[in-house]
Amino acid sequence: MSAPKGSMGLVVVGAGGRMGQALIRTIAGIEGVHLAGAIERPGSDMLGRDCGELAGLGANEILITDDALPAFARAEGVLDFTAPAATLEFAELAAQARIVHVIGTTGMEPSHEAPLEAASRHARIVKSGNMSLGVNLLSVLVRQAAKALDAADWDIEVLEMHHRHKVDAPSGTALLLGEAAAEGRDIALDQHSVRVRDGHTGARPDGAIGFATLRGGSVVGEHSVLLAGEGETVELTHRATDRSIFARGAVRAALWARHQKPGYYSMLDVLGLAGH
Repeated sequence: MSAPKGSMGLVVVGAGGRMGQALIRTIAGIEGVHLAGAIERPGSDMLGRDCGELAGLGANEILITDDALPAFARAEGVLDFTAPAATLEFAELAAQARIVHVIGTTGMEPSHEAPLEAASRHARIVKSGNMSLGVNLLSVLVRQAAKALDAADWDIEVLEMHHRHKVDAPSGTALLLGEAAAEGRDIALDQHSVRVRDGHTGARPDGAIGFATLRGGSVVGEHSVLLAGEGETVELTHRATDRSIFARGAVRAALWARHQKPGYYSMLDVLGLAGH
């Protein structure tokens, strides 16, 4: 089947996973994009399967492969919700192909930023701990609230819950929100975050940003930022009920980045919220 003229070809990496399948279904339902390839890790039992059938769409004659470079060479973008090590490899390939690389991978470390920055000299990278419009708007509100409410009187806690299969904690979204709060307070998150409380911890440190992590069931993602003062609490919350919100955001990011210069962008850039 030939792609519509002017349509943006997208490769889905991690195509056999739940998010990969959601991306494949989303691409099939959005005008202006088409699926150009489906990639899985070497040794995956998904290799050779029709990705359309796997995603519940019916056969699309695009078989899942572990050879990413040829797929990248014939595409304009890659959607990546995999694992940190795989994402760094895909970033190098996207830079070689000079295409868009949308990264929704969580569990990334500060040490991963340098190779991504290097790749962004040739690729158009859009990276975010969460691709949804609602969460990115929430991050702006959190930053504004943290700036408006004095740290001496208001404590900040980030609470998140995900399904039992999630492997990283805190979630990328929780860290995104924590970073927004830290930016509002003009402090460094890594110097003020509290990830674990156990035993006799003593009083809460002034200016700390706390994280609480819950795991269970099939929860797609729930995030709340609590700003607690004397006698009152402000709670800002986002609840995701369907992975398709992240998939739609990723496709939107790819279409936006298609027309940008090589560089390192965030969803705030995509949504026009940067600097707010």
